[in-house]
Amino acid sequence: MASAAAPASLGRELSDPPSDGISNLRFSNHSDLLLVSSWDKSVRLYDASANVLRAEFMHGGPVLDCCFHDDSSGFSAAADNTVRRLLFASNKDDILGKHDAPVRCVEYSYAAGQLITGSWDKTLKCWDPRGASGQERTLVGTYPQPERVYSISLVGHRLVVATAGRHVNIYDLRNMSQPEQRRESSLKYQTRCVRCYPNGTGYALSSVEGRVAMEFFDLSEASQAKKYAFKCHRKSEAGRDIVYPVNAIAFHPVYGTFATGGCDGYVNVWDGNNKKRLYQYSKYPTSIAALSFSRDGRLLAVASSYTFEEGLKPHEKDAIYIRGVNEIEVKPKPKVLPPA
Repeated sequence: MASAAAPASLGRELSDPPSDGISNLRFSNHSDLLLVSSWDKSVRLYDASANVLRAEFMHGGPVLDCCFHDDSSGFSAAADNTVRRLLFASNKDDILGKHDAPVRCVEYSYAAGQLITGSWDKTLKCWDPRGASGQERTLVGTYPQPERVYSISLVGHRLVVATAGRHVNIYDLRNMSQPEQRRESSLKYQTRCVRCYPNGTGYALSSVEGRVAMEFFDLSEASQAKKYAFKCHRKSEAGRDIVYPVNAIAFHPVYGTFATGGCDGYVNVWDGNNKKRLYQYSKYPTSIAALSFSRDGRLLAVASSYTFEEGLKPHEKDAIYIRGVNEIEVKPKPKVLPPA
C-alpha cells in the first residue's frame, strides 16, 4: 500500500529505510554520504543528496551505533558484542574485535587514529583499525567504567563517556590510564546522549526527563559559573506536565548552535550561548531517535523512529528525512543592546 507523501516541511524521505528501530545516523565528514545503524541488524550507506542506497551490511544482532572512518569505510557496534569494520566498495565487513556484552557506542578519533567503543560490559576499548583483523592485533587498551556505557563523544583529543548511574568520565586520548575528570551528571535522571561542543570547551548532555545540561571542561570558578541546564521536549495537558526523553543532540558545524530531538517527535534548534530557542521544526510522525548535520551544515538528517519508551505498541514506520537547513534556523541572532 502506498503511503501518503510526507509534508514537504519534514524534509525528503529516504527510500529503502531500515525495517526496525534506527539506532543512529551520521553524515560523512567529506561528503553527503549517510551511515545508518538499525535494530533490523543492518548498517546502510546512503547517498543522501541522490536518495540512493549505496550499500548494506547485515550483522548477527541489532546494530546499536555506527560511524565513518572515511568515505570508503566505516565501523559498527552491535548487540552480538562485535565491533566491525565495513568496506563500502566491496560490501564486505570483518570483525575488528569484541566486548563481553552488547557494544553501545563507537567513535573514530582522527586525532589519535583510533577507534573507541563503549559497551554494556562496563568497559571502554580503544582499537587500532590499521592492524589486520582480530582482537589480538587491533586492541590498544581496555578501560573499566563505573557502569554500562550509554553515550560517548569526541572533540580533538578529549573523550567524554556517559554511563548508567549518571556518571561522566572525561579522558585525554593521549593518556587513557585514568580519567582527567570524574563527574556526576548535573541532571537527576538517566543520561540519553552526550555531545561535545565543536569549539572543544565542553559538552551538552541530555536526559530521559526533558532536560539538557550545558557543561564546561575548565574547572575554574569563572568557567563553571557559565554552566546551566534547561527544560525542553515537554508539553502541558490538562494542567499536567508531560515530559519526554531527549534522545539526540547534534551541533551545527558552522555556527555551533545545536539541534535536539525528543520522543515528542519534535526537533528544536538552540543557541546555547544566548540561551534561546532559534527554531522548532514541524512535528515528525514519531520519536526522534537520532540527528546529524552534514559537514557544511546545509542538510539535517532526522531519524523518525519509535524508541519503545512506552513499550510495545502500534507505531509509525521507521523513516529517515533529509531536510535542507536555512540559515535563519541555525544562525545565532545578534544581541540587541537596549538604547543608551
